Amino acid sequence: MLLDEPTQIDPDSWGPLLHILPDGDAAAAEPGSGVRLVSATCHNIEEEVRSGRFPRELYYRLNGVTLRLPPLHSRKEDIAGLMDYFLKRYSALFDKAAPTLDSGAWDVLMRHSWPGNVRELENVARKIVALGDGELALADLEAGLNAVEPIKALEPVPAAARPSGMRPLKEASREASRHAERELIARALDRTHWNRKRTARELQISYKALLYKLKQLGLSDQESE
Repeated sequence: MLLDEPTQIDPDSWGPLLHILPDGDAAAAEPGSGVRLVSATCHNIEEEVRSGRFPRELYYRLNGVTLRLPPLHSRKEDIAGLMDYFLKRYSALFDKAAPTLDSGAWDVLMRHSWPGNVRELENVARKIVALGDGELALADLEAGLNAVEPIKALEPVPAAARPSGMRPLKEASREASRHAERELIARALDRTHWNRKRTARELQISYKALLYKLKQLGLSDQESE
């Protein structure tokens, strides 16, 4: 079982969690009787304990074998392998061919600081496959790298001041992402003959999330006829 970001657990849940987690003696006395727990965090959990933001007893229950992995910006030699893995994973999941990344795209990937670490890289890979266009998918990252001032300080160009036919890049990106998402869900529904529960499992989302997406994207049973 994976316990992701224990530092984000609500303090009201600390007690119940301590109750179900065996201490070292209990775990040794009953080998193989429980689940194997892996906990992962991007925070300095020792500092969280020292500051009182995380309970010391819970820390010692979780802290068995500790592996420390440097942030992605400190091991950029791993980016190519990880990106290749995620592109293949999502191209298989979305039933789409992954776009080939040119030297400009790889330059953006290597220059980005990756504050979100591997999760951020995975999200970018998913976006590349969903959009089918590496240049468009990486446009926001490239804009951030090339910006002289923070993006939040920039004001949008009024519609009347834009050249005819030009739309903001973010607007075009959102539209392309919605179109790709709609196409992906529609193909999955077609494969499952509109069995929504099977479709949700295939897309690895909850049934409730799929129903929301169907309503949001305007998909209906009539579209399968």
